[in-house]
Amino acid sequence: MHLQPLGAALPMLKTSALMKSDRFEAVRLVITAGTVIPSHQVDGFITLFCLEGHVILDVDRETELRAGDWIYLDRGSPHSVRGVEDSALLLTILFD
Repeated sequence: MHLQPLGAALPMLKTSALMKSDRFEAVRLVITAGTVIPSHQVDGFITLFCLEGHVILDVDRETELRAGDWIYLDRGSPHSVRGVEDSALLLTILFD
């Protein structure tokens, strides 16, 4: 699978699962500018890799993610995401 930037098509696309099993999930997360994913937590270990765009991730403090930025969140970490620009992220979740 090739995860190239979506460019002008990005705002017209939706979040999509790339792979899902009982222990692992990979998702192309599409967040348009101004969209807010309210604070929540997940029972798995999370990584977010910004493929394109610009988002603000709030986990104890705000962290900006731009194309090429990667972050790890421990299991159960409350977090929220806000789209600054139309953005696509690779979200992976590893469950015990």
